[in-house]
Parts: sequence; C-alpha cells; structure tokens
Amino acid sequence: MPVDVSFEDVRAASGRIAPHIHRTPVLTSELLDEMAGARLFFKCENFQKTGSFKIRGATNAVLSLSEDDAKRGVVTHSSGNHAAALSRAAQGRGVPAWIVMPSNAPAVKKAAVRAYGGQITECEPTLAARDSTAQELLRRTGASMIHPYDNREVIAGQGTAAMELLEEIADLDFILAPVSGGGLLSGISISAKALNPKIRVVGCEPKNADDAFRSLASGKIESAAKAETIADGLRATLCPLTFGILRERVDQIETVSEDEIVGAMRALWERLKIVVEPSGAVAAAPALLGRLGAAHGARVGIILSGGNVDLSELPF
Repeated sequence: MPVDVSFEDVRAASGRIAPHIHRTPVLTSELLDEMAGARLFFKCENFQKTGSFKIRGATNAVLSLSEDDAKRGVVTHSSGNHAAALSRAAQGRGVPAWIVMPSNAPAVKKAAVRAYGGQITECEPTLAARDSTAQELLRRTGASMIHPYDNREVIAGQGTAAMELLEEIADLDFILAPVSGGGLLSGISISAKALNPKIRVVGCEPKNADDAFRSLASGKIESAAKAETIADGLRATLCPLTFGILRERVDQIETVSEDEIVGAMRALWERLKIVVEPSGAVAAAPALLGRLGAAHGARVGIILSGGNVDLSELPF
C-alpha cells in the first residue's frame, strides 16, 4: 500500500496548529543516560495541551474541515486522550463534539472530556461497540467522524511532534514512540524518515497488546490481544492506512511487560520529576532496558506521549 500521508502534509499541519498547541520541551537526565547506556532526549508531550500529543492531530483535523462540515460537529470514539483532544479542538472552533467512550475508561479522562465540552456516550469496552455507537451518532447528528488514527489529517498532526524534536535535536540514531492504532507512530515515522533517512524508527507496545508486533511480523493486520494492560491508551488495532505506513517506514517493534512498563514509569517520575502515564512510559522502557541493540552512547529520541494519570490509582 502506498503511503497516503506525506511530509508536506506534516509541514502544513505544523503551520495550521502552531497557534493552538504548545511546542513541548525536550528533557534529559544523566542518570537515565547511565541506566540506558545511551543519550536520551525526551519529547514531553505530557506537557501538551489536554495532557497528550493527541491535541496535534485532533486540532489539525478540526481546522481542516470546511465551514459547512464543521458546523455540524464531530464524532469520535476513544478511551480518553483523543476524546479530550477532540473535545478541546471542537470547543476552540465553536462546534459540538460527540464522544463515544468505553465504560471502563479512566474517570480522570472522562472528566477531562466533559471539562472541554464533549458530550459522552458510554459503550461496552469492545472495538465493535465503539464503532457501532459512533455510527449511530453519525446517523443522528450528521457530524464528521474524526477517527483517532484512521484519518490523514490526524496522522499529519501527530507527525509534528517528531518534526519539532528533530529540529531541536539533530542526528538522532533512534526515535521511539508507543503504538496502538498507529496514528502517532505513522506520523512520527513520516517526519523522522523525511528529516533523517538513516534514523531507526522503533514502535513500542505492551506484550499484553502486541498486535502491531504480530502484524508487522505476519504481513497482515492481526487482531488485538485479549489480555489487559496498564497502558490503557494502547489497546487499539492497526487500520489499513497506518499498517501500510508502518510497514514501509518502521524499523522494529519492541514489546515490554507490565512490570517493565511500571518500572519505566517510576524511573521517569523519579528522575525527570514529571508525571508520565503508562502508555507514555512504554516508549521509554526499551531504551532504559538497553534493548535497542545500539552502540554505547547512541542518541535516542523518545516521545513521552501523555501524562493523564488517575493519581488515586498509581501502580507504585
């Protein structure tokens, strides 16, 4: 499948969304470098508006709608971060947002959606229930579907995170990002390979939700794993659009256990003094565990995708 999103789309998204998002900082830690045996550069999307990278793609998608389409509002399904991001992006344009969320989505993420004006419809925690509920809302409202990752404008918006990182930190050997439905990793890979063709793009996911690893190994989209994972934002499966992009541009997928996710999360909290959610810690874990097969002192960029954590449910 040919890549359906270009680096020019990412550049256009960057200009479109710049007034509406933060240019997030890049943090470093000598202690974490020693642990990893590499130079680590953390792109802190946990400091982004709505607490995650998702505002990039959601904003680009909402701002790309025509006036006629925008006034009818937007619909999506999401476990949390895309839901909050789309709600805020819609609020910024003055249009309604109808959000389908699984009943087991974290309370902190439901509260964020409501705070940004999103109208929540809960469903059973299955992909089939999400899809069917979203389709009913689309029929009832006439709104536009802004899928969390199966959307060209969303992918282009997510790619701006890597574009910013590589503009600030040159000559990275690796760039790591979590993978779920593949929107972030697709955008990251498009930007990274355009700006530095020699860079190795690494997707990171829980062993309990390793469908991207299995899909790239088998050459076809594999179904989601049924096991639970603490990384609640990484439960989606690839779509044909993201699968095609990842097959062409991603060099490897690394999987990590639940204990390794918690260990990476704790290391980031303790050493960087920042709040990182489990899904974001997944991207740091392979580097901190020395699993990249990199030469000592390799330069590694890591996308910390979000920081939306229910502080009453910490795993440590």
